[in-house]
Amino acid sequence: MKRRRTVRESASIEPPPGYYYYVAGDAGREPPDATQRALILDWVVSRRIASGWRVESRSGSQVVLVRGQPVNHVLHAFLTVFSCLVWGVVWAGLALVNRVERQALTVDAQGRIVTVSAP
Repeated sequence: MKRRRTVRESASIEPPPGYYYYVAGDAGREPPDATQRALILDWVVSRRIASGWRVESRSGSQVVLVRGQPVNHVLHAFLTVFSCLVWGVVWAGLALVNRVERQALTVDAQGRIVTVSAP
């Protein structure tokens, strides 16, 4: 029997309900401490890694994620010289199309994820 391919939904940035998430005015609940905020950040980072991101740096309550690879200009320069400038067309195309995306994720005092896109 063949397995059916399922379409993966985009990874949610917020933790699931009840996962140490604090809403102002919650009776009997305190804001998350540093350990709980670290758990929230771990959950979000694991979701992002599953969707193709990788961790560039990490501190206690912040992580920088990267997607994409930079162009190796030295390699392409050598290939262009040795192919009598024919490889230059491929190099120019890669330089125009290739992008590297960065995002900084931070957990605030209420346990919410704050996302900042970086160049």
